Amino acid sequence: MYLRICVTGRPGVGKSTVVSKVINRLRGMGYKVGGIICPEERVSGRRVGFKIIDLLTGREGWLAKVPVGNVCPYSLTHGKYCIILSDVINVGVNALKKASQESDVLIIDEVGPMELKVPELRSEIINVLRSFSRPLIAVVHYRLRDFEIKNILRGCRYFEVTFRNRNYLPNEILKIILNSLRT
Repeated sequence: MYLRICVTGRPGVGKSTVVSKVINRLRGMGYKVGGIICPEERVSGRRVGFKIIDLLTGREGWLAKVPVGNVCPYSLTHGKYCIILSDVINVGVNALKKASQESDVLIIDEVGPMELKVPELRSEIINVLRSFSRPLIAVVHYRLRDFEIKNILRGCRYFEVTFRNRNYLPNEILKIILNSLRT
């Protein structure tokens, strides 16, 4: 079984921050880290959406954003957000395909309901989870309900981020990944 690390926890606890620290340390050691991150985007303190960023190239687009005038011109929505299908496919799906070929470590932030609404991205996430033969870190939504993905992640090493452990978890996860890369 390939090394799979799943980072989960309540919203706002610091899951993405933990993974970002691991990414930065791995890059500092010369490892090639690819995949996607989906940080929130704020304007004047208000969340307006989520970007989707290719970790290998830095290319970015919108995963989802609040529509102008509250009318979503796209067919996919999640809560108040419009999912920007073209960006998700052009940036996200292509990032995972490229990372699966070129990365030492692959990141998926996040495996959550918004990302999984896009069939092409869901399919590529499943493909990567099943076939990537090097270490992989996935930020997994704490209430993931996708049974196929939950089944694939059954053998994953889970870390639940809390306010008490979020400062030392990056080092713990990094040690595990480095041990895997060196064997």
